This record gives sequence, structure tokens and C-alpha cells, in this order.
Amino acid sequence: MTDFLSHICEVLNSYIMPPLLIVCGVILAVRIKLPNILNPAHFFKTMAESSENSGESPTRAMCTALAGTLGVGNIAGVSTAITVGGSGAVLWMWIGALVSMSVKYGEVALAVKYRLHTSDGFIGGSMYTMRYGLADKLGTRRAAFLGGVFALMCVTNSLITGNIVQSNSAAAVFPGKSPYIIGAALAAGLLIVACSGTSGISSFTFAMIPPLSALYIILSLIVILKNSSLLPEIISDIFRGAFYPKAALGGAAGIGVREAMRLGITRGIFSNEAGCGTAPSAHASANVKSPHHQGCFGIFEVIADTLVLCSMTAFVILIFKKRMPDTALDGVPLTLGAFDFLIGHAAGIAVGISVILFALATIIAQLYYGSVAIRYFTKSKAAYAVYVFVAASAAVIGSGMLPQRMWIAADLTVGAMTTVNTAVLIFMHRQISDLAAEG
Repeated sequence: MTDFLSHICEVLNSYIMPPLLIVCGVILAVRIKLPNILNPAHFFKTMAESSENSGESPTRAMCTALAGTLGVGNIAGVSTAITVGGSGAVLWMWIGALVSMSVKYGEVALAVKYRLHTSDGFIGGSMYTMRYGLADKLGTRRAAFLGGVFALMCVTNSLITGNIVQSNSAAAVFPGKSPYIIGAALAAGLLIVACSGTSGISSFTFAMIPPLSALYIILSLIVILKNSSLLPEIISDIFRGAFYPKAALGGAAGIGVREAMRLGITRGIFSNEAGCGTAPSAHASANVKSPHHQGCFGIFEVIADTLVLCSMTAFVILIFKKRMPDTALDGVPLTLGAFDFLIGHAAGIAVGISVILFALATIIAQLYYGSVAIRYFTKSKAAYAVYVFVAASAAVIGSGMLPQRMWIAADLTVGAMTTVNTAVLIFMHRQISDLAAEG
């Protein structure tokens, strides 16, 4: 069964999802005139003037979205991509990020347009975009059904990618110890924050993400600056490895390039979730002037996540591999080992603690995504309570799961969601361009 699912995952994430994401990204980049939006003067001015006077601020909504992406994806995902796909995976990760910007803009802007105003504030997401944005084209029932299918995917993703993967990676910080201790601690944190409702989730992520990100950036910059003499060679390896893997010749070279491309793009998507359709649930809660304004926050999310933090991890790992070419470490242990070796044991401990806190922030943010998806079907408090219990149980069980099966399940879920959501975005590209023009 594992081999069968692995084959499906490879087909989906190598031949279907990446081309679809690239096509969607290019179409939307042209339609919204992405270079004009990215003009620094216009971009940061738009973000600065985006907030309304009351309700959830655009920045807090973005922090919730960032909490759902930063951390384990930046650390374990990038490490795995480099270990299997080589240094060339980093270039494909960057290319994927550039393509992802317009995709993230589109899904966030649409989520703001088609959100609902409730007594608790705004609620929305890609499932609501499908339900109300496609009603004229597909019919009310079909659009609602498609939204329901996607909502079920969101719930599944929140338990696998947003929970089990996080718990498993956090447990890897302490190899040799019982992983279920970390899983139980994460589950306890989840339950405490869940009791405070959506406002508690927002407050927690807003308090945690900026300092954790700053600490990780500072430690990474210390590594990079101390080893700056290696940067020209590493950058050269990244570009050569993307197209000409050293260990591959003839027909095997194609396999090497494919693996670098697949892992670079999929791990980048796993990290920034562009096209996946989960982050729009957080962005839709913002009391923002227009869909265009929050769409710019979506673009900034990709920049901060992939082009900054993922790149930091990549350079730290590649520097470590230059210093210790025979290392057999992978995943979180590889990143922790790199910091430990390059700038000292204290740095390794600091990053290890950050991994656990990042994992908790991600689990809590994904809990919010799952609760929005649950609310698509019912407002029942009992249903939400059951979902919270299942999520807490997943954190405990996931901490001891075999990584291979875990990553297959995560890649399948993310690949399926991204395929469906990007197809919808392509279908709705005219509406997205209209929102960009109005902004």
C-alpha cells in the first residue's frame, strides 16, 4: 500500500500539480500585472494603508497565516528537499515562490471578496470562494458540493500536514527520547488555546511568530556571514544542480532534474501553502479596505516564508554539507546539527526550542483552518469539540509516526488540494484581475 500511494503521490506531484501551478501562476501574474504590484513604493504603501479601524487587522490575519506555514516546513521540508533532490532543489524552490506570489494573491483576494459577515466577524476561505464564486457557472448545488469536498480536504490537511507532520518533526528535536512526551505537550497547548476561541488563536500567533522568526533569521545570518567565503561555490552548485545533477549522467540525469524540481516546488508549496487553499481562511478574517489590499499581504507571506526563511535554512544546510560532506543526517536533525556544528551547541538548542514552538503555532493556526472548514457544514459546538479532540489526539499519535508514511500522506493531501484550488483559480482569473484593477 505504501508503494502504491507513493506512486500516486509521485504522479500527482511530478506531472500534474507543478505544471498546473506554473500555468496558474503565469496566467495570474500577467492578468494582475504582478511587476506593478511588486513595485516597492506601491507595495508597502498598499500594506500600510490596508487596515480599517476595527476588527481583525490585516497584519494579525497574516501572522495567523504565517503561523500555518513557518517553522517545520522551513526546517524539515527544506532539509528533505536538499537531501533527496540536491542543491538544485533550492533554485526550483525559488522559482516556485515567484510563481506562487500571484497564486497566493488570487486565492486571498477571492477569499476576502466571497467571505461571510457573521456575529463573530468575517469568515471565509477557498471553500466559500468555490461555493459563491462558482454558483453562476456551475449552479448553486454543484458549487456548494465542490466547496464541501474542498472543506473536507481542509479538515484532513489540518490533521495531517498541519498537525501530524508538525508533531513528528518537533519530536525529532530530542532523538532517543519518547516522542509522545512532545506530542502530549503540543496537544495540551492546542487544547489551552482552543478554549479561548478564534481571538485566542489570533493573539497567540501574533505574539509568537515575529520573535521566533527574528531569532531564526539572526542565527542563520550569523552562520552565513561566518562562512561567506563558501557562498559563491554554493550559489554555483544551486544553479548547476537544478539542471545538471553531478551524480547523474545520460537518462539518469533526467531523473535527477525531475527530483530536484519536484522536491523544490512541492516542499516550497508545503512551506508557503500557495495554491493549497488553506491560508485564505486566515486572511478572510481581516477587516481590510479591499480584496486587493489583503492580496498584497498574501504576497508578502510568500516572500517572508520561502524567499527569506526557507532560503536561510537552505544556505545553513549547504554550508554544513560543505564543512561535513559525509553527514548522514536528514530532516530536523540535519538543520539542528548544522547550527550546532557551525555556531555552537547553544544555537542548536535555541533552534530546537524554536522548532517546537513553531510546530505549536502551526498546529494552532491549522486548527483555525479546520474549524472554518467544519463551520462550512455546521455551527454545532459539539462538532467543533469533537474536531478539537481529534486534533489533540493526532498531535500525540503523529509524534511517533514513521516519517516515510507521514510525508506520503502530507504530499498526497497538499497535492490534491493544490490541484483542485489552482484549477478553480485559473477558471476565475478574470475576477482576480478585476480585483487587482479595483485596488
